[in-house]
Amino acid sequence: MTTNPLADALAIRAMASAFDAQRGKLPVPGDPHRLPGSVAVAQQISELGKLITELGDEVLFRTANRDHSSRTSLAVSSFSVAVRPAGEAAAALGEVAQQLAFLERTEHLHDLPDSRDAREAAGRVIDEALGMANTALREAADSLHAASTSVSPPSRRLRAALGRTPTPVYEAVPATPAVPAPATAVAPRTVRGR
Repeated sequence: MTTNPLADALAIRAMASAFDAQRGKLPVPGDPHRLPGSVAVAQQISELGKLITELGDEVLFRTANRDHSSRTSLAVSSFSVAVRPAGEAAAALGEVAQQLAFLERTEHLHDLPDSRDAREAAGRVIDEALGMANTALREAADSLHAASTSVSPPSRRLRAALGRTPTPVYEAVPATPAVPAPATAVAPRTVRGR
């Protein structure tokens, strides 16, 4: 790993894209006939755990190898800020996994009125938790996308523009044009008859 601003910006963008990808894998809430699969939810929790570990590693590496520049501090802050929503998304998916396990355990009781009410409540909790996970993953990705533009160095074109010596206004204004020559008289036209 390197700690130059371009590498920091690329690492932050890559992490933002990883959170966008995780968000794209979330099951769609609201369909009672299509509950998310337990294995898919468990796999996504595992993947989020790996992303949280990567965030921690990015923070640790940059903190241990800090060059005390504002850009390095900004990169550390950017990765650190994403940890909270990533953890919230993992916790929400943990709730989904817990409710799915409850539904599996009570499948044989689905005809009992009390069980039916509890199972319907579990479906609502699943929908709410999926919404929370979606919001948290979007927050993590958005904060990282915004941070990558703050950390990245200005473009070569902008650096060149900022490095130029400004031209004084009086040199930039073109000289006053000479007064145009008086219009020449229009030569009379000859009209031919038929």
